[in-house]
This record gives sequence, C-alpha cells and structure tokens, in this order.
Amino acid sequence: MEVNNESYATDFILLGFSDRPQLERIISVVVLISYLMTLMGNSTIILVSYLDVQLHTPMYFFLSNLSLLDLCYTTSIVPQMLVNLWGPKKTITYWGCVLQFLISGDLGATECLLLAVMAYDRYAAVCQPLHYMVIMNPLLCHKIVLATWLSTLGCSIIVCILTLKLPRCGHREVDNFFCEMPALTKMACASSRVVETVVFSFGVVFLLVPLSLILVSYGVITCAVMKIKSVSRWKKILNTCGSHLTVVALFYGTAISMYMKPMNHGKSQEGEKFLALFYTVITPSLNPLIYTLRNKDVKCAVKRLLFVKKLSAKT
Repeated sequence: MEVNNESYATDFILLGFSDRPQLERIISVVVLISYLMTLMGNSTIILVSYLDVQLHTPMYFFLSNLSLLDLCYTTSIVPQMLVNLWGPKKTITYWGCVLQFLISGDLGATECLLLAVMAYDRYAAVCQPLHYMVIMNPLLCHKIVLATWLSTLGCSIIVCILTLKLPRCGHREVDNFFCEMPALTKMACASSRVVETVVFSFGVVFLLVPLSLILVSYGVITCAVMKIKSVSRWKKILNTCGSHLTVVALFYGTAISMYMKPMNHGKSQEGEKFLALFYTVITPSLNPLIYTLRNKDVKCAVKRLLFVKKLSAKT
C-alpha cells in the first residue's frame, strides 16, 4: 500500500514508560543492575563450563549455550533501552527495529527449544544412566544445538516481514520499550489477523509442543526418582532438575502470557510492558543465580579455578 511506503524506513518512537517519568528512573536503575548481573553471571557460567574439565558434560554444554543465548538476547534489547531511558530521544531507526525484532524473536524461540533439549538431557541422565554418554554423545549435542539455533531463524524472518508489511498510516509510536510483534501490530491501520494466526501457529510449535515434551520428560523423571533409594543421589537429581524447572516456569509462563492470547487492539499495554520487562531483562539475570545457587558442581568449579589462579599468582 502507498500509505505503508510513506512510513517505510523511517525512525520509530519507542514510548516505553515515558508517560511515567519518575518510574523511568527506577526502571533504568533496575535494568542496568539486571543487565550487569546478566553479563557477569552468564559469562561466568560460560567460562567455568569451558575451563573446568569436570564440567565438560552435555548438561553444562547446554547450560553454557543457554547462557550465551541470554547474553545475546538481552544485549539486543537493553543497550538501546538504556539510551532511550537516559536520553531525551526515544527513537530507534527502522533497520535497528528490524534487527531487534529478528534477533529477539529468533533467540526467544531458540530458548524454547533449548529448554526442551535440556529436559531430554535430564531424562537421559536419570532414566538411562548406563547409556547416557552414548545417547548424548558430543557430536549429537553439537548437532542438536546448531539445529535449535538455526531452525527458528526462518520463522522469525516470516513474522518480521508480515508484521512490518502491515500499513501503519504514518504511525511511528511503538507502545513498548523494544520492537516486538504485539506492539508493532497495534500500530497497524488494517487487519493483522494473518500475522496473529501465523504467530499463534508458531507459538504452538515453539511454546506448547516443547512445554508438553518438558512436562512428559519430568513426569517420567519423577517416576524414576521415586524408585531411587540413595538419598544423596535423589537430592542431587532434585537440585539440578529443580533449577531447570524453575527457569522453565519463569520463561514459558511469561512467553505464553504474551504470545498465546488474543491481541487487545486499542487498549493500554501497561501490563504487557512490565511482563515484557520481566522476561527480557529480569529472567536472564536470574537464570545464572538459579543454576549456581543450587548447583554444587558449578560452585566447586569456581572455587577450583580461583584456587588455581591464586597459586599461579603466588608462584
């Protein structure tokens, strides 16, 4: 449409929380602290998993990939968000918006699949311990991770193209702090039913199906754990599985709330902004804490690396 061409390649205005200036200051501090925690926590997990030989297992390989994914995901959103919170302008370029849309959509869907893969890994470790290293061999693990990172890209591109092709009638104001599908479709001055149907279909594939597989995996794990007589092994399984289930609940709960419900066109998006803030900024900063606080292997690995560093410094 000609109207759409007029608004093509122009800057967008990210409204964010601009209607509440006092709240913006608080949010900017929370976002900065959470982002620094995300950088430090996830970088630590990646480095420790790489440097400590005892953590060269499928579980920590997937965990380090999850940490890398969270780093990329938050970095695609937070720096631009902080610039808009601290500066007088709230704009983002058209192509910056496209890039943000693609990266956040792709990595969000990738995390859905990766969390399902991690649940299968826990199933293999608990229910098939004698064949675990054969089932989850290094070559297969690398192939699975590569497939999860690449398989979602095409879907993200499709949603991005369909969303940004909607006529906007000159509207530039995005009622959110980053470029995402629900906020961009609300700018449209034509029906967005096709986009919403496509997103719902992808939501079934990348949200509901993986979540179902996760629940089935943990159902089988629960039955297997009930038969274990060793208290120490029982506690270790509960700690590792409990950490993963906590992350699953946080991520899937907010994602389903955002993308698996009908769009409320013309209504305030205040609640959705805070929900988006939680799963884009807060959750990635909590993931390292959830995994490390209940994980003795990671804490011991950090202590070993720090001890070796101290010894090398003395010598």
